[in-house]
Amino acid sequence: MQPTTSTELFFDLVFIFTITQLSHYLIAHPHWRGAARTALLLALVWFVWVYTTWLTNWLQPDQGPVRAVLLGVALGSLALSAAIPEAFAGTGLFFAVVYVGVQVGRTLFALWAVRGSPWLVAGFQQSLPWITGTSVLVVLGGLAGGVAREALWAAVVVLEVVGLLIGYPLPGRGRSRPERWMVEGGHLAERCAAFVLIALGESILVTGSTLTSHVDLETSGAFLLAFAGSVALWWVYFARSAGAATEVIAGAGERTGALSRVAFNYLHPVIVAGVIVASAGDEVLLREPGTPATTVAALFTLGGPALFLAGHAAYKTVLWRALPTSRIAAVVVLLTLIPVCVGLGATVVTCAALATAVTVAVIIADRLRVRRAPQSRGPRSPLR
Repeated sequence: MQPTTSTELFFDLVFIFTITQLSHYLIAHPHWRGAARTALLLALVWFVWVYTTWLTNWLQPDQGPVRAVLLGVALGSLALSAAIPEAFAGTGLFFAVVYVGVQVGRTLFALWAVRGSPWLVAGFQQSLPWITGTSVLVVLGGLAGGVAREALWAAVVVLEVVGLLIGYPLPGRGRSRPERWMVEGGHLAERCAAFVLIALGESILVTGSTLTSHVDLETSGAFLLAFAGSVALWWVYFARSAGAATEVIAGAGERTGALSRVAFNYLHPVIVAGVIVASAGDEVLLREPGTPATTVAALFTLGGPALFLAGHAAYKTVLWRALPTSRIAAVVVLLTLIPVCVGLGATVVTCAALATAVTVAVIIADRLRVRRAPQSRGPRSPLR
């Protein structure tokens, strides 16, 4: 498997700021429209990150021209992140222009960089008209405002998802088939896992920075609970399934391209969205742990882990073709607890404790399932 390079890791660092901006945007706009706008911004930024990651799957990131492009995309992504707070107001056009420059510029570079590899050239030739078309819509959205901007950017997200799903068909050229993509799935899995780790790290950063503004016994207890919640989400994703998923995708043969498309382009942003919502819940927890939970606070503290587990359940289902019942049950329990906690006047800290307890239950269920599984590689280590 191609190892992740320092250039790629440096590129990823920019997105710590992105996750912070998205989390703060959601906290500043705690309503359904704000949540929808946060989802739109996350999707657009995710396209920038994941398409760049696919490019480095085929090229050598430490080569001079590729490294220069990665740094350029990192700079553009930093500018995008800076524009997030007012993306649906004064900085919308700036956000759109930077987005178009990054997406179209990177694709044009790819066409030059992969010359000599006909199947790669054909793939980028298929995607360029689609990316150019959606870029026009992004700019039109930047020029428009209000509902029109939301509708145009939502159309971009839909077209990007559908275009990749059907292989960017063009008249007279057919479509790009995933079995021809020759993807190194293990590398993509490792890169997406790194992004999830970045998102979780940002969540800890938010809780730490919030704690420093007001340190007392109550806030310190809330901080420990928020940290425990982040650890639980990390454990669910990384303890076993991350490494196993890398092996599954790396050994999928002709299915690797199709699996990678669904697992990384479509499902991982759902997992990241769960971390963003949970991070918003952590900030609410640290600011007002003992107050009765509002609907928004309950949605953040309980809905964030539910969204994370739902995305991870879909991810595991796609890879192993089996329903992860513990995660599905946990999602149902967490969603049920939202109206119950609000109706009973439960405090924010109670909601957060319940969310962590449900996530820990998933970890225990995973542990028990592994212990019941037949051992095929000799005696069990006491640490396994």
